[in-house]
Amino acid sequence: MQLSVIILNYNVRFFLEQCVLSVQKALEGIDGEIIVIDNASSDDSCQMIKEKFPNVTLIENKDNLGFPKGNNIGVAQAKGEYVCILNPDTIVAEDTFSKILNFVTSSGVEKSQLGIIGCKLIDGSGKFLPECKRGVPTPWVAFTKIFGLYKLFPKSSWFNQYYAMHLLENQSGEVDILVGAFMIMQRDLYLKVGGFDENCFMYSDDIDLSYLVKITGYTNYYFSKSSVIHYKGESTVRDGLYMKRFREAMQFFYKKHFKKSWFFDVMMKIGSFVFSLVKRNQQKNIKPNIDKFIVISDRKIKLDTNKPIQYLTNLNQYRSEVNKNIEIIFDVDFLSFSEIISFMEKYKNETVSFKNFIPNSNYMIGSYNSNDKGEVILL
Repeated sequence: MQLSVIILNYNVRFFLEQCVLSVQKALEGIDGEIIVIDNASSDDSCQMIKEKFPNVTLIENKDNLGFPKGNNIGVAQAKGEYVCILNPDTIVAEDTFSKILNFVTSSGVEKSQLGIIGCKLIDGSGKFLPECKRGVPTPWVAFTKIFGLYKLFPKSSWFNQYYAMHLLENQSGEVDILVGAFMIMQRDLYLKVGGFDENCFMYSDDIDLSYLVKITGYTNYYFSKSSVIHYKGESTVRDGLYMKRFREAMQFFYKKHFKKSWFFDVMMKIGSFVFSLVKRNQQKNIKPNIDKFIVISDRKIKLDTNKPIQYLTNLNQYRSEVNKNIEIIFDVDFLSFSEIISFMEKYKNETVSFKNFIPNSNYMIGSYNSNDKGEVILL
């Protein structure tokens, strides 16, 4: 088998369904499998998988075992030569896996040197997520991130390392750290470095795995020629508990790989406080007042609204409108995920939002930015 897609789920039933739908389409023509590990969700995620995706391997954990152990359990059962670690609040394009697997065989990099491959990530509004390519967060690099120096000096190698800004978002190349929302690597390599460190509950696990692969002698790559949607906010609410775990996770990484640094501890305390304030401020008033809905489909969708609704049967029929907040609804049975992702990247701006309509389950789903928890509307 060529590829095993590992999806760890916890209480995101509707995002999980959309994710698996996209993965199924992306695996057509590939010898692959989907493994969903559920970390004791209290919603009906497991029942949904059993009913709607009987060919998916479902592992039901009795407790929430965390991100590292949950994924390690999935990889242990995987049969693929390569594994893809994938968040449930993502959407892959139909050609995502084929493009990356072709890159693996045609990149000129020997398999014995190839580490983790990541790709371009965008949020639910179509905007690029810079954390999909990063440098090792040494105390100095963390300092430049916390105080925004990378924004002031984006071309300086002294300040631009956190988001690996030596590469543009549409430029593929070698990077140190990739994000756990989407990672492809050889299963044997994953097992060789020990997989995700189960002593780390969450948040620095992808940094740790990327760094382990790097110091073992392999090269990690950012592949920019395929975009994946990562709604991001749905899987983790940015609250006080999040900040506590994030700080603990980063301290874990430094204690494991670097000398304990008083400088880092102080910077993390300051940075965590500032980060928390910024995130809370960003989460206020996220949802815009929609002036008009545009539905791209060959069917009528019943929306509970008194706002104007325009139906289009072709993406090329769309025309932007000035001074209006437009919400565009994509019928995923009418459009491909590749078409949806490309359209979102092309028309991303502050006055356009997007949702996907899932006809088989009759709901709409999306988010307004990377700080938004996400919205599901049952129809």
